[in-house]
Amino acid sequence: MFSIYRIHGEFCASHPWEVIVATLTLTACIFSIDSGSLYTNDSTNPLNICHSTPCQDYNAVDAIVMTAIRCIAIIYSYYQFCNLRKLGSKYILGIAGLFTVFSSFVFTSSIINFLQGDLSDLKDALFFFLLLIDLSKATLLAQFALCASTQEEVKNNIALGVELLGPSLTLDTLVETLVISVGTLCGIRRLEILSYFACMSVIINYVVFMTFFPACLSLILELVHTNESAAIYEMHEQGQKPNPVLQRVKIIMAFGLVIVHLNSRWAIVGIEDDDQTVSPFLKPNNINFNETNDSEGFIMKCLRGSVDNIVVLILLLALIIKFIYFEDSEQVAGYIFDIQTKTEKEKLSEIPSTQVVDKSVQTLVSERPSVPDLEIIQEDVDTEYISNTNNEPRSLQECLFIYENEERGIGIRRTIISSDFTGLYDAMKELPYENYDYSKVLGACCENVIGYVPVPVGMAGPLLLDGKLVYVPMATTEGCLVASTNRGCKALLENGVTTRVVADGMTRGPVVRFDSITRASEAMHWIQVTTNFDKIKESFDSTSRFAKLIRIQVRIAGRYLFIRFVATTGDAMGMNMVSKATEASLNYVKQYFKDMEILSLSGNFCSDKKPAAINWIEGRGKYVVCEAIVSAKVVKEVLKTTVQALVDLNISKNLVGSAVAGSIGGFNAHAANIVTAIYIATGQDPAQNVSSSNCLTLIEPWGDQGKDLYVSCTMPSIEIGTVGGGTQLGPQSACLDILGVKGAHKSRPGENAAALARIICGSVLAGELSLLSALSAGHLVKSHLKHNRSSANITDTSETVTHKKFGPCLSVP
Repeated sequence: MFSIYRIHGEFCASHPWEVIVATLTLTACIFSIDSGSLYTNDSTNPLNICHSTPCQDYNAVDAIVMTAIRCIAIIYSYYQFCNLRKLGSKYILGIAGLFTVFSSFVFTSSIINFLQGDLSDLKDALFFFLLLIDLSKATLLAQFALCASTQEEVKNNIALGVELLGPSLTLDTLVETLVISVGTLCGIRRLEILSYFACMSVIINYVVFMTFFPACLSLILELVHTNESAAIYEMHEQGQKPNPVLQRVKIIMAFGLVIVHLNSRWAIVGIEDDDQTVSPFLKPNNINFNETNDSEGFIMKCLRGSVDNIVVLILLLALIIKFIYFEDSEQVAGYIFDIQTKTEKEKLSEIPSTQVVDKSVQTLVSERPSVPDLEIIQEDVDTEYISNTNNEPRSLQECLFIYENEERGIGIRRTIISSDFTGLYDAMKELPYENYDYSKVLGACCENVIGYVPVPVGMAGPLLLDGKLVYVPMATTEGCLVASTNRGCKALLENGVTTRVVADGMTRGPVVRFDSITRASEAMHWIQVTTNFDKIKESFDSTSRFAKLIRIQVRIAGRYLFIRFVATTGDAMGMNMVSKATEASLNYVKQYFKDMEILSLSGNFCSDKKPAAINWIEGRGKYVVCEAIVSAKVVKEVLKTTVQALVDLNISKNLVGSAVAGSIGGFNAHAANIVTAIYIATGQDPAQNVSSSNCLTLIEPWGDQGKDLYVSCTMPSIEIGTVGGGTQLGPQSACLDILGVKGAHKSRPGENAAALARIICGSVLAGELSLLSALSAGHLVKSHLKHNRSSANITDTSETVTHKKFGPCLSVP
């Protein structure tokens, strides 16, 4: 039986023009038929249910009840369209609305015209139409079509949708027609008219859904279809069959209603008056309800009006309950499909379970619609990872694989966020999250992951550094930065750059408190004793193979004691390593000073990620200096300036200007630019550019006559590492490999981190030289206007992101 519906769906989708033209032609013909040509004055119209006698005037009760009915119909229609909007697709809402207009008004009106009905009665019948139109199934079929990425898939998906929805819709149409047609037997003329209209609407809606609607879907998508690989709309499988229990109940109900109708019609046909059989569609003409006394006529008139409207109201309430509690909960929530052909499903069942999970992950795209019911979302995503078609329990290994799949969690997280904030669904489309190795992120680099941000990486160089050529990767979104650094590298190729790491020590500075300044000063002197320092060092060094305590700096402030531990950390930047060792050392000191209160492992005496003079003076991390000599010829031909101009500019800008500003470690042109770009590319902590960018740039005339140029950079606090943190991520690890400093040094711990610090200092020198040359020659603004401005950055629109509960919360320009 299902194959018949599939063949029918394929025909409608494959021949949309023929189906549409035939339907519209038939409709036009029906509208053009003259009612007088069908029936003569002597003949009787067997379906003329509107032209016998005028309907009686409304009384007060009639007006009130009919007003309430219309309000209910309008509110329910609004509720239906609100549900469609939650699907997150303007295409589905538009197509379903178009289908509603055509099926409920145009086609039904044409049939009423054909049956010589009074079109003025549509003013009441229209509210029946609003409650009877099955928007849920029209929406589902539209979703089937929109899931396809090619025209051939559109036809297959429409055929599959008709195959799956057709039997249920056919049974529903039969049941609805039989239930509503009960109103044609009640003897209340007005209710009979509305019931006839409602039955016509249900039947015509079914015919249009099975013919005109699929053809329109196919034609529209054929006209607007693009060659993109992604579908307009994507769905996921939850179930393909309607509820079998509900279907059996409907069949039994339909059978019973058929018996009731046959019995009622047989009884009416058996009534004869003057040897003339009464038409089952007409009341006997000799019945006169006004042949009563005045009081009885008034009472019957009121009762007829009240009963009429009460029955109509009961029918409307029954239909509303049906649509809300049966259609939406059992069919709309149950018909969420993953559009796949049967052949694709058979192929999928032959693939190993791990590959099935990978394929499922790929289908969990960021363009899925926002659905408010998070339980449906969870079930939808869980269904993605069912790897066998027999619904057998998953194995323990498969469950563990799914549980540890971070990409699946990201998909769920993005869906939940999109359902809470209207506007984020479209925004997150541009944020990628697929095809990324999250195994190295979880528990190490980031939490609540929703994707990753690709940053352009440029290459500066080669830079001649300590006799070796080095290409420097720089991740940045600032135009001209890589080009400027590259020009500096070119200027330094003649003589190269010489670098030295003169000190190395990561710091952690906890704060402790005593009862008095006396105890605080006693502890300070005790720590500074050499034998006590050796014991503290022994405790410190025992926590790691690479953490080695060098010195301790102590400062007192009232009864507070600030203790700054300085240690080497191998090739790691070492913050976590030093923190662990510092905690062990404090516990050792506490054995001698039991009244010492450890307030915080970090008391800002370190100082980490904050401007601080102590890092500028004492150093933190790697203390690096570098120098280079640039000939007058290179200064003129490559840097386009003069030696004297560079010397004067450096003094006035980097030295005097920074001193006037009260700068701490900012005696440079733009060291932070180069440091941050290399940090992002190599997986360092970008926030540590605060201290790492501390730099003193010095420029002097060089040579016997001062024609050449001497330039040096002093950077006392480069916080750097080649292991741990973001250095283990794939792209960042690749950049470290380009520099030849990936991971830990095999024989000399700390050598790779020191080499990276030297590369950074040398690159900063190249960047300083190029920028100062551009400033002295007046090229800075000109180059940025040419290379660093884009009309793509100019916009006059804004988007407001709104939380469902808390309202507008973010404006994105």
